[in-house]
Amino acid sequence: MTFEILQPGRGDQPGDHYLPTTPDTVLWGRLPCAVDAPVLRIAAGETVTIDTVSHEGILEDQGKDPLAYFGSHGVDEASVLQDAVMIAASLSRDPAADGPHIVTGPIFVEGAEPGDLLKITVERLVPRVPYGVISNRHGKGALVGVLPRREGSVSVFTPVEARGTGLVGVLPVRRGGERVVEFPLAPFLGTMGVAVASPERPHSVPPGLHGGNIDIKLLVEGSVLFLPVQVPGALAYVGDPHFAQGDGEVALTALEASLRATLRFDVVPRPEAIAQFGEVVGPLVRTDEYLVPTGLDPDLGEAMRKCVRAAIDLISARWGMDEHLAYAYLSAATDFDISQVVDVVCGIHARIREADFAGVDRD
Repeated sequence: MTFEILQPGRGDQPGDHYLPTTPDTVLWGRLPCAVDAPVLRIAAGETVTIDTVSHEGILEDQGKDPLAYFGSHGVDEASVLQDAVMIAASLSRDPAADGPHIVTGPIFVEGAEPGDLLKITVERLVPRVPYGVISNRHGKGALVGVLPRREGSVSVFTPVEARGTGLVGVLPVRRGGERVVEFPLAPFLGTMGVAVASPERPHSVPPGLHGGNIDIKLLVEGSVLFLPVQVPGALAYVGDPHFAQGDGEVALTALEASLRATLRFDVVPRPEAIAQFGEVVGPLVRTDEYLVPTGLDPDLGEAMRKCVRAAIDLISARWGMDEHLAYAYLSAATDFDISQVVDVVCGIHARIREADFAGVDRD
């Protein structure tokens, strides 16, 4: 299998619009807010192909020089993304105050108004390079104070290889060893959101009602994310591309790597949104099989309680199920998964199987 390096502007761009990641179209470590000017304006229903850039290989503790960093792992210059090199050379952030993420946008979606839902459909996700990075840094991750064992950060370069009809990430069992562990790729965007109704740009790490760094690995090709619009035009943005992630994302990052994403942006007017889902106050995911409400809070237990409440409210609004019966159903038939525990605000998401309600007429 020959892997095409998707440099800016090269290769297939199937969207109605193409949005490159450049110093003029990104924020580094912050998310758009109400006063930010859009970098692109689109009609509702249109698609955008976006070249997202991973922050791994660009950060200060990696030298802020992607050519040198990836070159030290055997990547030739032609296989290092030019937009990553340009961002590292042109932009800066305050590591003590800002997040790590390269966030592309915002995109103004015509017709989106506060109270509506922005519907983002993930139509296509294509790896731009055949490698990524998994990092653990002091003060972050599930085992703070235990791992990493040494000072500084541990960033694990992870090549991608073809196996049959798919791609896998490859990790050695021991440093420098020949035995390896292989795991399948399931690309998704960790950050998808709308601008907050505030003149202050939020930090890029903690997710919230605006979406942002929600790190829900179900957002693969074919999935949909619904977000309550806070400002006219929604001012949508994306970033934090992943090749793969385990629920929890325990080390701090998963397999972070740049993706070319094609997304469709639709607007669900408030009356229709209420009729379909009830009052949606935070991120809501839909897959071919599941409706996926979320709960977000710095306390993992409280995030769980918020997710259960959101799930009960969704089932009651969509199918008219009595509250105590919806609670019983969730206990018997719904999995509550930990999205991540490493982003200051923890995330829980519930997988409600829509097929279970096939015989229920909606009110």
